[in-house]
Amino acid sequence: MKISYSFIIPVYNRPNEIEELLASFKNLKTNIAFEIVIVEDGSSISSEEVIAQFQDDLTITYLKKENSGPGDSRNFGMRKASGNYFIVLDSDVVLPENYLELVNDFLTENYVDCFGGPDEADKNFSDIQKAINFVMTSFLTTGGIRGNKKAVKNFEPRSFNMGISKKAFEATQGFGKIHPGEDPDLAIRIKKNGFQTRLIKNAYVYHKRRISWQKFYQQVHKFGIVRVILNTWHPETSSLVFWFPSLFLIGLIASVAAALFGILLPISLYFFYLLLLCIWATIKTKRTTIGLLVFRATLIQFFGYGFGFLKSTYYIRILGKNPKKTFPNLFFH
Repeated sequence: MKISYSFIIPVYNRPNEIEELLASFKNLKTNIAFEIVIVEDGSSISSEEVIAQFQDDLTITYLKKENSGPGDSRNFGMRKASGNYFIVLDSDVVLPENYLELVNDFLTENYVDCFGGPDEADKNFSDIQKAINFVMTSFLTTGGIRGNKKAVKNFEPRSFNMGISKKAFEATQGFGKIHPGEDPDLAIRIKKNGFQTRLIKNAYVYHKRRISWQKFYQQVHKFGIVRVILNTWHPETSSLVFWFPSLFLIGLIASVAAALFGILLPISLYFFYLLLLCIWATIKTKRTTIGLLVFRATLIQFFGYGFGFLKSTYYIRILGKNPKKTFPNLFFH
């Protein structure tokens, strides 16, 4: 099968991000033909003028629709696209110049109907963005579920960097109405429909995450809530790994309480773990400042996700509440 690529990019009030992303498309070193489908998801700040600047250099289809969330916008774009293989990107990413060549080389040799790639921090990102990227991708904080060797063949792609064949899209009807969580939900359903998923480890994107400490907490808090919902929808995906942030949170609170009574070993172990993370981040990024910021980012990630996971477990698992009625802000209608 000859692969024809369509990039699918929803955007909501982010013309500056679209400009950076399209500039990176112009810099791609490839002879492979591709189209770009940009879906304006009910934005009040239009990207139309920015996109017009690139129309002479890139094949762009620009679509507008009422706001219905990123998942539905991606589905809309895939239905309108002309390619037979869709690469879904978030508007806040930038492509390395060899991205499409790496993807195409992999699919030519090891074709799969769904792939995911990792994300990296570009050298121009802020220190906070780099610290958050570290804790979101490091084996020491995520247990390697975002791309270790064991996860390669059953990888759950994320929609900031995800490929899906037209055949798999039509079989699954694409993304659901939940957000966040629409991407792992789709990946699970793709596998249930008999398609393979793979991680392409070197096909990374630079992911800005447009993040502050407050937004980072809100994001990971929602991730924790959503994971319980996904585990109830797809019980076979449940894993003790998802409990780690909650156990970390409970253990840290207990360790602080124990320290008040002179029992210092538990809190010392937590301090050693966080110190190890800071040292490793400093070595990897060659920046002491980022190593120090990782201390804060790690606590925010574990507290936000852990608390969200526990809250969702209580309402959904224990009380048996309906997820859509209990957490309506996570669902688009």
